[in-house]
Amino acid sequence: MALLRNSSRTRRRDTSGNRIWVWFMLPGTLWMAGFLVASLLLVAVLAVGTTDELGNPRFGFDLSAVRALADPAYTEVLARSLGYALLTCLICLLIAYPVAYTIALYGGRYKHALIAAIVVPFFANYLVRMYGWSVVLSDDGPLLRALRAIGLADGGTKILNSSLGVIAGLVYGFVVFMIIPLYAALERLDVSLIEAGRDLYGGPVRTFFFVTLPATRQGAAAGLVLVFLPAMGDFVSAQLMGGPDQIMIGNLIQDKFFQGQNWPLGSALTMLLMLVLLIGMLGYLRRTRKDEAEALR
Repeated sequence: MALLRNSSRTRRRDTSGNRIWVWFMLPGTLWMAGFLVASLLLVAVLAVGTTDELGNPRFGFDLSAVRALADPAYTEVLARSLGYALLTCLICLLIAYPVAYTIALYGGRYKHALIAAIVVPFFANYLVRMYGWSVVLSDDGPLLRALRAIGLADGGTKILNSSLGVIAGLVYGFVVFMIIPLYAALERLDVSLIEAGRDLYGGPVRTFFFVTLPATRQGAAAGLVLVFLPAMGDFVSAQLMGGPDQIMIGNLIQDKFFQGQNWPLGSALTMLLMLVLLIGMLGYLRRTRKDEAEALR
């Protein structure tokens, strides 16, 4: 009986503590959800609106902006943005995994300092960092001068105003979002599993693919989502390091809102972008739930 009473008291304390945290989280949650929902509803309503003779948005019901999304020019930009974002995710994963692996497993007492050295520079304004990166990648920048000096580039080699420049900007801008979740996953990894894997699979490469990679799969998935979402809607990299043939959907939306004065079409493009991002997010959540279910078996 005493054991049952103690268990009941423990459950009541846990329930009370959970309620307190719920009340603490409620104001911020309502604030964020309210503004997010309000913004999405406004954009959705504008997507079926019209414009007057001066280009000012007017509420109404006109599906011309939605039908315009089928224009090959817009679908091409969406496909290009999707390709750039996916390629950015892949490159960031290839760059971030060795970095996170080395710091987490071999950083020792300096691992936190190393992570700080990677993260702190990204606290600088994103636009300022992109301007600096465009200088590095310019025709007379230090990167191309170094490549020309060692014979890997000539006078006609260009990085800016090309797809390579846009992807380089996206990778530079968002690679830290891949390093952090991978580092967190590798930090939690039991090193004894790697040692046991080397005994079972007979080599570091097989151990990596059969032990380390599956154990850090959720961290990699989180990093892919964190990189894909902002990279898909980014417009700064394409604007600073691309040309007319490299514009992304973010540039198109910006143009429709601020230069073309076509708010309905800009809103329709925004809803299309949100739909693509929602599909990616739902895929991640489904994968996460599946992994959690497998872990509980």
